[in-house]
Amino acid sequence: DHFELPNRNRPDSQGLCFLGKIKFSDFLQAHLGSKEGDIIDAFSGDIIGRHQGVWYHTVGQRKGIGKSLFPLATSRGPWYVVAKDPAENIVYASNQYDEDVFTQARSEFHVENIHWITGKAPDELSEGPYRIWLKIRHGPRLVQGSLQVMDDDEGIITLDAKDGGLAPGQYAVFYTDDAVCLGGGIISERHWAKFLLDTQNRSEEVVESPGC
Repeated sequence: DHFELPNRNRPDSQGLCFLGKIKFSDFLQAHLGSKEGDIIDAFSGDIIGRHQGVWYHTVGQRKGIGKSLFPLATSRGPWYVVAKDPAENIVYASNQYDEDVFTQARSEFHVENIHWITGKAPDELSEGPYRIWLKIRHGPRLVQGSLQVMDDDEGIITLDAKDGGLAPGQYAVFYTDDAVCLGGGIISERHWAKFLLDTQNRSEEVVESPGC
């Protein structure tokens, strides 16, 4: 109101503004269609439902996934999407998202294509893990963690606290304690690759365990 902007009375939008009254799912359906596939329990490896396309689901999603699950699985919820494997057309979900088994997947990830505002990495990075503040995705919060640079444009980030929706392709932007932007990078596909490998190993352990 103070600046009398033309959109000052327009209600807030949590979706894609250019869609207008079109539902996001209808937009995806029109442009991407459907491709049915399995929803798999990330811990046991069991098929717990069927999805209509991996593009309809996001990591960390809880709302809306229940309608794609089999009744027996629904009764064991709540379920969260924890990973996607587009190549195999699989959505992975878990009802143990807050358990220790997912701590690493929710707090450690590779970043690539790192760009530094000054053109080079801070000198302190050569001394080992570097404490930084980060903004992940478009969220409003800054979170703390450590960055270990592997080479000029890749590194590993370890967060102090678990994040609810890490996924490849998202941006992680680095800041100093004084909120000065240092640069940023893109969460690598390695994040899912390692998670999917760990999932396969856990599934094999469950199958081989006596009494399961």
